[in-house]
Amino acid sequence: MQKMKDLFIKYKEIILYIFFGMLTTAVSFVSYGILTKLIHLQSDIAGIAVSNVISWICAVIFAFITNKIWVFESRSGGAKTVLNELWKFVASRLVTGALEWFGVPFLVYLGLNQTVFGVKGMLSKLIISAAVVILNYVFSKILVFNKKKRE
Repeated sequence: MQKMKDLFIKYKEIILYIFFGMLTTAVSFVSYGILTKLIHLQSDIAGIAVSNVISWICAVIFAFITNKIWVFESRSGGAKTVLNELWKFVASRLVTGALEWFGVPFLVYLGLNQTVFGVKGMLSKLIISAAVVILNYVFSKILVFNKKKRE
């Protein structure tokens, strides 16, 4: 039991990042589902687009709060510091969002359009998603919630 506790302590940040990342995905999916029902435009591309953008915003806000408090334990409370962290967090998520938006079709164009789980191009989606998760972690750790910059 002590060995498990030691491993958790050693990898706490990464474990919490993955855990809250899964919850962030759930927030995105649930809010998207609710919004498409509320907007009543499920078959309308504009309603789907609006629902998708709002669900992304909900997920980013949730991710910012959980990453700030529990993953990177940023205890900065001043409005200026929090707004600075929020701005950097959103900017980094926009960068990785663009990578995901353009990266998947680009990799498919380059020939990585293999079928995985019965879905064509899923290999590209898996590769880009892995890169996005890693970059989000690095950006958050180094650019947004850098403890050395706060001290």
